[in-house]
Amino acid sequence: MNSIHHLATYSDLADKVVIVTGGSRGIGASTARALASNGAQVAVNGRDTAATDAIVAEIQAKGGRAIGVAADCTDFSAVEQMRQKVENELGPVDVLAAFAGGGIVRPGPVEKVSEEEWQSVINGNLTATFLTVKSFLPGMIERRRGAIITMASTAGRLPSAAPAPYSAAKAGIVMLSRNLANDMGKYGIRVNCISPSAVLTERTSRHMPEAQQKEIAAMHPLGRLGVPEDIASAALFLASDSSSWITGVTLDVAGGRVML
Repeated sequence: MNSIHHLATYSDLADKVVIVTGGSRGIGASTARALASNGAQVAVNGRDTAATDAIVAEIQAKGGRAIGVAADCTDFSAVEQMRQKVENELGPVDVLAAFAGGGIVRPGPVEKVSEEEWQSVINGNLTATFLTVKSFLPGMIERRRGAIITMASTAGRLPSAAPAPYSAAKAGIVMLSRNLANDMGKYGIRVNCISPSAVLTERTSRHMPEAQQKEIAAMHPLGRLGVPEDIASAALFLASDSSSWITGVTLDVAGGRVML
């Protein structure tokens, strides 16, 4: 189940200003670490201040440059304040990794989903992505450069057992990203989306029994669950100049579970 990752080095990321929303745990935290290890100045966003501070301290202890920026990404005024803090402390943002996701919904058929659950998940994922991009995009347009990376899911790519609001929100992020890429290319701004399958984050490790982990791993042609470093590696590539002629792509980091 475990894999050893040797993250690629992208020298052009050195000194770039990057913000990772949802960066206090899991995929976001791994991505923040990877970017910092490539010399980027990283703003780590999360609502759990203690968790965010821990990631920042870890990066700084290894000689990296990082700050923590708490904000609820479903609140545009909070996102705007976050952007201003990042710009004041680190400078204009070169790379936006809009990875924040949230919401609460019980498993079950769509007719059992309450309006509150629907709005919770749509807001926590799709709306949060929209508001974050909306805040950072004007500066990128003015500077005529930037890379935006959004976060979808296999649930938004294929029919699955995931709750309908989650699948709808993640599919919405895919199409939002494509539309943005089409509109923003003339400004030199690239927009790409990462769509992971099952990833063994800290939370998954705690809540998913080992037998179930093995069962889900067997559904993937590569025979294992993903780990956060798998997604971080993809994010590094999409943030770097090595992907300078790639935009509007949804990259399925899914162990072969999605083949399109």
